[in-house]
Amino acid sequence: MTSRTTVVIATRDRADELERTLARLRALRPAPPIIVVDNGSTDDTAHRAGRVPGVTVVHLTANAGAAARNVGVALARTPYVAFSDDDSWWAPDALTQAESLLAVHPGVGLIAAKTLVGDAEREDPVHEAMMDSPLGRDPALPGPSVLGFLACSAIVRVRAYREAGGFSSLLHFAAEEKLLSYDLAALGWKLCYVPEIRAHHHPSTRRATGRRRHLEQRNNVLIAWLRRPPRECLRAVTELAREIPRDPGAALALGAALRRLLRALKARRPLPSRVEHDVRTLEAA
Repeated sequence: MTSRTTVVIATRDRADELERTLARLRALRPAPPIIVVDNGSTDDTAHRAGRVPGVTVVHLTANAGAAARNVGVALARTPYVAFSDDDSWWAPDALTQAESLLAVHPGVGLIAAKTLVGDAEREDPVHEAMMDSPLGRDPALPGPSVLGFLACSAIVRVRAYREAGGFSSLLHFAAEEKLLSYDLAALGWKLCYVPEIRAHHHPSTRRATGRRRHLEQRNNVLIAWLRRPPRECLRAVTELAREIPRDPGAALALGAALRRLLRALKARRPLPSRVEHDVRTLEAA
């Protein structure tokens, strides 16, 4: 039996954690092809990953952020791709379950899996939000309809991903899943949460949580200008500006967003009314 899913991992300077993840993924049966995209690491990440059988390594000379995953998907020769981070991996039956569901639901472009965190295997907080999605559940789909996902626990149909253009290089990193969700939905692809499919996440100790928050603030403004109506664009800027007295980092986030605004406007593609309606439904909830 041959895997119909390629696992794509974007990584940077986490050789030890990546080695653990690759060992877990190599133990899956059937063994999936694995593509590691090294985001310009300064350690021996690329060298150590390249010694693992069944792993293809692409070494980028600079950090491409989340868009590095696009390089891996471009090289995939399977109909589906499962994303892992260097600190996450898939449960033994996850990929075969996803393949079966995607085969019988040709309109589904992405499956968001349940994320189990740490040795205690706690459900990630997004589990309840996705199970109770205000977008409801279409009985013809394998799970609740969603308009978001965690990149470390998502399986995509390669055709859908490529049609949507993959992850945005403009955003670089943080909240990149939101924009891709919007773009998949705009093309008519369905996104579902299927908790029976599981991924394990053991968060790296090398995580800059404060910096990530400000990157998300920046990117949420950019996503508004890329896809939302003008009033939502202005609201995103205004709300971030109001955060500045309480959060000085918000000023840096707003400045960074404004410096990228021209590029966002050139790539602006407002959402279809049905997707904009879903976005507002989520915001209202």
